[in-house]
Amino acid sequence: MCLRKSAPWMEQIDERILEFLYDDGWASPSILAREAGIEASKGRVSDRCHRLEYAGFVASVHGDMYEITRWGQLYLEGEVDAEHQPTPTVERALR
Repeated sequence: MCLRKSAPWMEQIDERILEFLYDDGWASPSILAREAGIEASKGRVSDRCHRLEYAGFVASVHGDMYEITRWGQLYLEGEVDAEHQPTPTVERALR
């Protein structure tokens, strides 16, 4: 198991989102909230997806569907330090 280098803004839900997308390819916040073992509302998952997108770890593919990016994969593999990615704030992530 690799040691992931998270950033202070990251939460455990972000790890679950990235892991699900890594395994399943793509999903919407509602699918993630329902099937990824994430105990959070669709709105909360959507907010985290926006933040992960701003940081470059996920990309919107169509509507509210997301897929993991190469940066997200490298993060999960312990090759990318999340502190070196853009820091999402509510204002930045929701623009």
